This record gives sequence, C-alpha cells and structure tokens, in this order.
Amino acid sequence: MEPYICVTKPGDAVIEVKRSKFIGAVRSVSSEEEALSFLEGERKKYHDAKHHCSAYIIRTPGPGQPDIVHSSDDGEPSGTAGKPMLEAVEKSGLKDVVCVVTRYFGGILLGTGGLVRAYTDAAKAAVEAAGKAKMCPAEKIELVFDYTHTGRVDNIINGASCRRRDADYTDVVRYVVTCDPEGSESMIRALLEATAGSLKYEKKGLIWTEQ
Repeated sequence: MEPYICVTKPGDAVIEVKRSKFIGAVRSVSSEEEALSFLEGERKKYHDAKHHCSAYIIRTPGPGQPDIVHSSDDGEPSGTAGKPMLEAVEKSGLKDVVCVVTRYFGGILLGTGGLVRAYTDAAKAAVEAAGKAKMCPAEKIELVFDYTHTGRVDNIINGASCRRRDADYTDVVRYVVTCDPEGSESMIRALLEATAGSLKYEKKGLIWTEQ
C-alpha cells in the first residue's frame, strides 16, 4: 500500500492555441465506470465539440494488482492527446482520477507537436487547479482502558504521532486511533506497559488517511 495523491477538489482550466480552445477537467473517481460516466457527461456538456480526449488511473483494491490505466485520443492523431495527458497525470502522482480535455477546433492545424503540447498544457493546468491531498496507509486500532490511565494513554498516542478518530466515555474509555503501521506494535507495547497490562486493544485493519 504505497502513498498516493488524490483529488480533493475538481480542477478546471481553459487554454487557447491558434484559436483552438482546449477545455481541461480533472475529477476524483473510484472506478472505471465513474471515469467513463464523467467522460460521457463532458461529451454531453460540450456536444458540439469534435474531440473529447481522456486519461484515467484507478487503483485496484487487491494487493499486488496493477492500477487500471487508460488513455484515448478520441479521433486526434495517434499519440497526440491521450498519452501526453496520461503522462501529465502520472507525473503529478494522482490516482483515482480522470482527466478529460475537450477541443474546439479553431481552423488552424497545429501539427503533431502542437497538439501534444496543447493537450499536455491543458491537462497540467487542470491538474494544477485541482485540490490535492497525500493519502497514506494507517492502521486502525480500538483501545479500551480505565479512566485513570487517560493521561498516560494520551501522551503515548501523541508521542507516537497517532491520530485519535473517535472517543467514547462510559464505564470505560474507548478510543479509535490510526497510526503508522510500522509503529503500531511499539505503541501497543508502550500502552500495555503504562496500564500494567489492563488496556484492551483490537486491530481493525489498514485504512487510507490524509496526511
């Protein structure tokens, strides 16, 4: 589970090259179906445009499985649109993302090199306009302990750079925390030592959290 960059806010940009207009859009998606649905929406939105080129990268849930990676020139000369758009997205580190660039032809041919630059620049501009966050794997752990240990537990959690996600105070204290998977065992050992072994814990598995 390697860290990746996700889209937190849509990114939109428009550039003009020799009277041709390139409209770039970047969105967060969680599946190939969502990516294709967004592409279809852009086709309908700009129904009078001839080209709606796209690129997307979707993470797969299974360990060791490759990402779903796709690009389309949508009628532009091969390799002049989808591939450079995909390269712009890949260089940004974004995943679970779709990028669509719609082109309105301005009457002047741009040539192969011109098209590559224009689609690259439109994709980059849309990526730069999007809100982004780094997502990292974290271990989710439930802790149950007596009130008398609250101060010591809080100090250990804070020192281990963990994040408390939830707290429930009844006859005992229940915390839900997330922490770096590599440091979870040492944190648990410290908690058990500080509470004379009375603390109860349950690992809930790995989740993605914003860094």
